[in-house]
Amino acid sequence: MRRLLHVSASPRGTVSFSRTVGEELAGAVTAATPGWTVTRRDLSHTQLPHPGPDFARANALAPDMRGPAEEEALARSEALIAEVEAADVLVISTPMHNYTVPSALKAWIDHVVRPGRTFRSTPTGKQGLLADRPAFAIVSCGGRLGDPPAGQVDFLTPYLRYVLATIGLSSLDILCLEEMNRGPEKVAAARAAARPWSAACVARAAAPPGA
Repeated sequence: MRRLLHVSASPRGTVSFSRTVGEELAGAVTAATPGWTVTRRDLSHTQLPHPGPDFARANALAPDMRGPAEEEALARSEALIAEVEAADVLVISTPMHNYTVPSALKAWIDHVVRPGRTFRSTPTGKQGLLADRPAFAIVSCGGRLGDPPAGQVDFLTPYLRYVLATIGLSSLDILCLEEMNRGPEKVAAARAAARPWSAACVARAAAPPGA
């Protein structure tokens, strides 16, 4: 049995472009080969709290120094990390908010990217502790990306690549759906561009692990 985790961050529900393309990709991956299960982590439907003081104190302690209170403070983080660890394929669908990830996705990242748990610090930099696997991100943007004034600066995609690589997920392919607030023609063009990208993702996800 292979597992796909779809993390969606748009607050727009079923009318979200990023969520729709993410669901289409998840469906295509699981239909291509038998034996898949899908876990959906909808960050707008069930909002995660941002890490607070109890989390910070518990996270700063070595595992053998934690008691029941610290374990409880980290329980949500452990559950989210376990979802990633169990997934053979990760799909993230998200809008771009104010040039970067929305706060809902940032909360998920802050629970999952943890020193001593999903990465460790070494003299040569941070080293991921999770096994790499195919990861795909669909990013929806209302305008056009690029240098101002014609486009807008994209802090989201380099950040997402860097932070996922920090925990070991360096095999990330990103599709940017641009100009989604600029009329149906732009939406249709972005959706058309998504099809060959999704097909390539399906082929990559269908490959045997380690291939």
